[in-house]
Amino acid sequence: MTQTVSSTTDENLNLGILAKEAGIALIIKFAGILLTYVVQVFLARWMGTTEYGIYEYVIAWSILLAIPAGLGLPHTVLRFVSQYQVKEEWGLLRGIVRSSWLMTILASLLLSLLAAGVILLLNYYHPFAYATPLLIGIGLIPLQALVNLQLETSRAAKDVTLAYAPSLIVWPVLVVCGAFLVLETTHFLTGNLAIAIAQIALLIAVLFQLGLLLLKLNQEFEPSKPVYAIREWLGVAFIVLLQYGCFIILSKSDTIMVGSILGPEEAGMYGAAVKTAEWVAFVLTIVNIVAAPSFAALYAKDDIEGLQKVVSTVAVWIFWPSLVISLFLIAFSQPVLGIFGSEFIAANWQLKILVLGRLLSTWCGSVGYLMVMTGHQNKSLPVFIYTTVLNIVLNAIAIPMIGAVGAAIATAFCSAVWNIWLSFLVVKYVGVSPLVFRGLFQQFSSKEEIGT
Repeated sequence: MTQTVSSTTDENLNLGILAKEAGIALIIKFAGILLTYVVQVFLARWMGTTEYGIYEYVIAWSILLAIPAGLGLPHTVLRFVSQYQVKEEWGLLRGIVRSSWLMTILASLLLSLLAAGVILLLNYYHPFAYATPLLIGIGLIPLQALVNLQLETSRAAKDVTLAYAPSLIVWPVLVVCGAFLVLETTHFLTGNLAIAIAQIALLIAVLFQLGLLLLKLNQEFEPSKPVYAIREWLGVAFIVLLQYGCFIILSKSDTIMVGSILGPEEAGMYGAAVKTAEWVAFVLTIVNIVAAPSFAALYAKDDIEGLQKVVSTVAVWIFWPSLVISLFLIAFSQPVLGIFGSEFIAANWQLKILVLGRLLSTWCGSVGYLMVMTGHQNKSLPVFIYTTVLNIVLNAIAIPMIGAVGAAIATAFCSAVWNIWLSFLVVKYVGVSPLVFRGLFQQFSSKEEIGT
């Protein structure tokens, strides 16, 4: 009896800490996403659809290429640092932090050089409009890769502010200030200038974050000689790289393909719809920020009951706000897109379709993180590969036929397939149900018991 009460108390305490951390993350992430959204609105208004489309196209490519540049190390670091803290293996902890940073720098610089060579070669034989913007933005690749790594390292160190403030607050503030300064000085703002400003601003944010992260690690973790398990880390990182790379391709390939097939103006309008639809997954992202390390820790302790309780609880936290945001965006799609400019209202159907796809994802809960943080990343790899290929094929068919609406339909459908498939795998291999319906049923049942 005493053991049961103690266990329940521990679970409630863990959920209380999780709720507190989620609250902090909610404030930071909300401020960051709102700020980023406002910056996108200003840039779209200052540059117009074509120049803004060029800017969005290059940013999408930099985010995409930062994934292979990171070698899958960001999420690998998040998982292993969380485990090493529980087991107090400080040498391995310091080893993975140091080696992951060095490997990311090396890989991202090599990939940047390769990308520059490919762009120059393609432009020499077949000149294309995006060549100069892509070359200007080539430095974004290593910077984005380092942001991803330092973000996950900070999350593992349980510092949500340090994880997200540099990229979500410092970077967009510097971008909008720099863009405004250029606009006031020269009275025009092109996509190329905006890309250069974004690059300089991100460099400042990365260096700022790195300095604070090193200070935190030296203060809070036991001093120890680094121990390296490179083969083990890279083995996990390779699978994570494929998975996360597929996720980014799924989320960015539609914008890139719309820009490549339909041109920068359509890419700009579609990009505004994508940015707006991302608000639906806002709470899901927040919960994943704070819950992912708990998934790894509880599974490492073989506490499946505790893991199920956490998963069901956070699924309910995700559900209601996501539903409200979705209904709002569907009902007021035109006024919301009109914030970007009157010409962006044409993307209202793309927005509605993308919102429905994002909403279904939130019903499935934290399926991706549950598979990776519990060591079942190999089992989920086919899901990532097949749905990514399906997404590219469907986009290639639908965009020429029905335009950007086709991209929205293809992306929403593949997102649904992705999440439903992963939900089955979580039940099979992790032993918990990630769907919101279990959490809602438990919540309803507990209220009935209290009522009786």
